[in-house]
Amino acid sequence: MAEKSKVLIIGGTGYIGKFIVEASAKEGHPTFALVRESTISDPVKGKIVENFKNLGVHILIGDLYDHDSLVKAIKQVDVVISTVGQMQIADQVKIISAIKEAGNVKRFLPSEFGTDVDLNNAIEPAKSAFGIKAQIRRAIEAEGIPYTYVPANCFAAYFLPTLSQPGATSPPRDKVVIQGDGNAKAVFNDESDIGTYTIKTVDDPRTLNKTLFIRPPKNTYSFNELVSLWEKLIGKTIEKTYVPEEQLLKQIQESPIPINIFLAISHSIFVNGDGANFEIKPSIGFEASELYPEVKYTAVEEILSRFV
Repeated sequence: MAEKSKVLIIGGTGYIGKFIVEASAKEGHPTFALVRESTISDPVKGKIVENFKNLGVHILIGDLYDHDSLVKAIKQVDVVISTVGQMQIADQVKIISAIKEAGNVKRFLPSEFGTDVDLNNAIEPAKSAFGIKAQIRRAIEAEGIPYTYVPANCFAAYFLPTLSQPGATSPPRDKVVIQGDGNAKAVFNDESDIGTYTIKTVDDPRTLNKTLFIRPPKNTYSFNELVSLWEKLIGKTIEKTYVPEEQLLKQIQESPIPINIFLAISHSIFVNGDGANFEIKPSIGFEASELYPEVKYTAVEEILSRFV
């Protein structure tokens, strides 16, 4: 067996980052997390860091905005994974620059983990948000840095506990609002599975300079199918209200930031079906559950049944 690559995660205490750090440690990779000094003393994030230490993760003190600390951390590893949040996506040029200077990185995975930024028909302001991620891809390619992109579609724990109903705290049992005609397909993935699939790519020559689309068949549903599944699980019919696309477009135009961004992303996912409306060409990449059939991913039905 070849030695497993050393992996550095930048943004590891964030929402999806912690799942990727845990997956890396559990898969036996020497795992490093770059954290700020202030993160360790933070009451919430500090607990996450303690959990990382218990998993054997090496904690490196540094900062996306401190070039020297970034280069120093990168020189210790083979693979860099960025899981920084939306506000820091553009600043990943600093990671690209540090990778170039370090000169030892075998692969870089930028912060993606949502809709594929090159294969969507999103409208503004989501279009610009996706556009920043696309610019990062182009910068990586221009610098000749080996990469893997991982669009993970919808985070299950974010969308499924409320069936994406604004302001709800549990899935609806009486009424549900559906964007568009409810027939566009969306993909909902368990966050731990996203972590596992992401780490699987790290030493896989097949995924080098390719995209791993996390789009398993048991997690791909139209909204109408999702509601039908929920109705089946709770044994009752729910009243459905459909929001015509024109009405949604009007709401996007009239809403303030960040509501307009969330609505535009909803339009992309639930009206356009941007997560699942294209064929995955082998020249671009692979579907995760086909490439890694050994991963027993969590199906949407299993997740929803927890809320019955």
